[in-house]
Amino acid sequence: MFEKYGGFGAVSKVVSAFYDKVLDSDVIGPYFDDVDMRRLVDHQTKFISDTMGGPASYSNEALRKVHAPHRIDRDANLEMARLLRETLLEFDIEPADVDAIMAEIEARSAYVISGPAT
Repeated sequence: MFEKYGGFGAVSKVVSAFYDKVLDSDVIGPYFDDVDMRRLVDHQTKFISDTMGGPASYSNEALRKVHAPHRIDRDANLEMARLLRETLLEFDIEPADVDAIMAEIEARSAYVISGPAT
């Protein structure tokens, strides 16, 4: 899938568009107030590439470590997933491939969510 959709360059464009939506979100935008967005886009490009079968990889422990201080709750994680799905579809990623990417992300959500249930 990674090569099918154009590799890192294409994934980076998707991730940049995704974060434009994230920053506009009342639900998750505030999580990113003091974040180096260029660095985050680079990391997220690698993470999404990983979910697409690309050469980058992130361990579950690394995901937990980076997200734990932010106390991300289920609603925030669901908003992130909604915006990512929307963005992937806007970039003409085939629906079955979007489902596969989102399944990978959902499978790892336990390592991202650490805040109280809402």
